[in-house]
Amino acid sequence: MSSMEKVNENMKKIAGQAGTFFTRAKQYTEEKLGSAEKTELDAHFENLQQRADRTRIWTEKIVGRTEAVLQPNPNLRVEDFFNSKLDRRPKERETNYELLGMAMIESGNDLGPGTQYGASLVKCGTTQKKLGQLEKDLVQTSITNYMAPLRNFLETDMKTILKEKKILETKRLDLDACKSKVRKAKSAEGQRTPNNEDLIYNAEADLRLAQNEFDRQYEITKLLLEGVGSAHSNHLRCLQDFIEAQQNFFTQSQAALADLQKQLGSS
Repeated sequence: MSSMEKVNENMKKIAGQAGTFFTRAKQYTEEKLGSAEKTELDAHFENLQQRADRTRIWTEKIVGRTEAVLQPNPNLRVEDFFNSKLDRRPKERETNYELLGMAMIESGNDLGPGTQYGASLVKCGTTQKKLGQLEKDLVQTSITNYMAPLRNFLETDMKTILKEKKILETKRLDLDACKSKVRKAKSAEGQRTPNNEDLIYNAEADLRLAQNEFDRQYEITKLLLEGVGSAHSNHLRCLQDFIEAQQNFFTQSQAALADLQKQLGSS
C-alpha cells in the first residue's frame, strides 16, 4: 500500500469516526429534548446498576473513614497515598504511643530510676511502647486484609464496570439512531425519497448489526454487574478479618495495661 493510499485510508477512518460521534451526539441531544425514542433497560439490569453504584460510593467512603482511623493525621495520609502511587515503601514512623513511651522512659531514667516516680515512668513507658507496636500490627493487618482488597475492588472491578457501562451506552445510542433511520425511511416522507427500498434495506441491515452489538455488550455488562454480589461476599470476609484484628489489638492492649496496673500497685 502506497503512502497516499494509507493517507486516504486514515482520512476515511477519521471521517467515519467523526460521523459516528456526530450521530451519537445527535441521538443524545434529541433524547434530551424528547424528540427521539430511547431504548430502556429492563428493571433487573437497572437494579444491578444501582447496586453497583451504591457499592462503589459506600466502599469509597468506608475506605476513607478506615484510613482516618488507622492514620488520624491527614498530612501523613496524603504522604502515604502518594508513596503508594509511586510504589515507594511506606516510611517507618514511631507511633504516638511509642513516642510517649520513649519520653517516659527517658524522663524516668533522668529523674532517677531508683525513685518510685522514676521507676513508674520507665514501666509506663515500656508499656506505651508495647501499645505502639500493637497499634502498628493492627494497622498493617488492617491494610493487608481489609483496605487492600477494597481498594483493589475500586481500582479494578469497578473501573472495568464503569468502562463497560460507558461502552454499553454508546452501543445503545447507536442502536436507537439506527431505529430512527429505519422509522424515517419507512415514513411517508421517506417513501417519496428516490431509491427508498435500498435505503430501507441498508437501514435495516445497520439496525440488525447495531442490535447484535448492543445485545452482546448488554450481556458483558450484566455479567460484570452480577459479579458485585460476589464482591460483597469477599468484602464480608475482609470485614470479619478487620474486626478480628481490632479485637486482638484491644484484648492485648487491655492485658498489657492490666499488667502495668499491677506493677504500679506493687511498687
